[in-house]
Amino acid sequence: MITIHHLGISQSERIIWLCEEYAIPYEVKRYERNEHNRLAPDDYKALHPIGTAPVITDGDVTLAETAAIFDYLLGKYAPGKGHLAPDDPNFANYLFWYHYTNGSFTPAAMVRMTAAALGDALPEAAREGLSGRFTRGMDMLEKQLADNDWLAGPAFTPADIMIAFCFTTMQHFVPMDLSSFPAITAYVERVKKRESYQRAMKAAEPDFAS
Repeated sequence: MITIHHLGISQSERIIWLCEEYAIPYEVKRYERNEHNRLAPDDYKALHPIGTAPVITDGDVTLAETAAIFDYLLGKYAPGKGHLAPDDPNFANYLFWYHYTNGSFTPAAMVRMTAAALGDALPEAAREGLSGRFTRGMDMLEKQLADNDWLAGPAFTPADIMIAFCFTTMQHFVPMDLSSFPAITAYVERVKKRESYQRAMKAAEPDFAS
């Protein structure tokens, strides 16, 4: 049985959602954050040298990193599901968005948060420069979702599981004002209505309003 080691209010909920979406059996072992610093507890950090969420175990396998876990679970337990095939017209588009979240968008959001926290300690030009990649990313997402129900095109894919976290649970740490992004706002509402997402959130964060 796959065990998803779920750190409370973290991106490990993506793994639960993936399993719900593609009918992959799993169990959840939950870990609470330290009250004084909101970081992972020592027993979670001991699971894998990287020391961060998500982590799964599957027999003798212990695996971290969201995309690596997605590829492992889909390849081993849901072959032919999830990832678009190379002959799909949206294949290249899917690959870009699938890797974009953790490769560029989430780091840009964290840099933006750091720049905002430093405030006047940074020159205005520096703050704008540090926030620029995030701003471009939001504009790009808005344009993509204005013409598509889902991130890679008409079909829901794991790329949606990747990016949606940034606009739901991640808001707990990095609030975003989506009022000027109607396409992203509508997209988030579609995500929240998805039954697999609702089941995943009940398993991951039953008391957390995403």
